[in-house]
Amino acid sequence: MTITPESVQQLLSSSDLGDRLRGINQLRELEPAIAFELIQVPIKDSNSRVRYGAVSQMATLGEQNLEISYQVLRHHLLNDPEVDVQAAAADALGALKLHDAFDDLQNVYNTTSEWVLKLSIVAAVGGIEEPRAFELLEKGLQDDNTLIQTVAISALGELGDKRAIPLLVPFVNNSDWQVRYRVAQALARLGGSEAQILLQQLAEDEVELVAQEAKTVL
Repeated sequence: MTITPESVQQLLSSSDLGDRLRGINQLRELEPAIAFELIQVPIKDSNSRVRYGAVSQMATLGEQNLEISYQVLRHHLLNDPEVDVQAAAADALGALKLHDAFDDLQNVYNTTSEWVLKLSIVAAVGGIEEPRAFELLEKGLQDDNTLIQTVAISALGELGDKRAIPLLVPFVNNSDWQVRYRVAQALARLGGSEAQILLQQLAEDEVELVAQEAKTVL
C-alpha cells in the first residue's frame, strides 16, 4: 500500500489507537515539511503513547520550524501529565539545540523527583552546549542515580568548561568501567594539563576499551 499524506492524515484522525500509532510511524516516510504539518495534530492527542511518539519525532522534524517547535515542546515539557512525554520533549529540545529552553529545563530539573526526566534534561543541556548548564551538570554528578551521573559526565565533556576536571577526579577510579570510559571521553574533550594527568592514569586501566580511549589523546 502506497503511503501518502492523505492516507497518513486519515490514520492520524482515526478513533482507533492502533491506527493513530501507525500513522505516527508512517510520518517517517513522508517529506519532512509535510510530516511536520501533519504531526501537529497527534502531538495534542489525548493518548500519551501517541503524544510520546509525536513529541519524539519532533527531535528531527522540528528543524522545519524552530519557533513553532520550541513553543510546542516547551508546552509538553512544562505541562504534559505524563513524565515520559515530558522527557521526550526535553530530548527534542536538546536535539534541536534550542538555547532558549535552558531556563525551563533547569527549573524542571530542580523541581522534579522523576529520574527519567532528570536524565533527559541532563542530556539535553549537554546537547545544546549552554555555558550556564555547568551548575546543573554538577548537581547531576552528585545524584544518587548512576545513569544520571554518567550522562552528566558526558555532558560536561560536551560543555568544554575546564572547571569540570576537578569534579571528574572521583570518577576516575569508579568501580563501573563504563563510567570510567565516559570520564576518559570527557577528559579528552576538555583537554589541558590537568586532564592529561588523569588520562595517563586511565591509560593504565584494566579494561582495554577505557585504556584505549585514554591513549588516543596522549
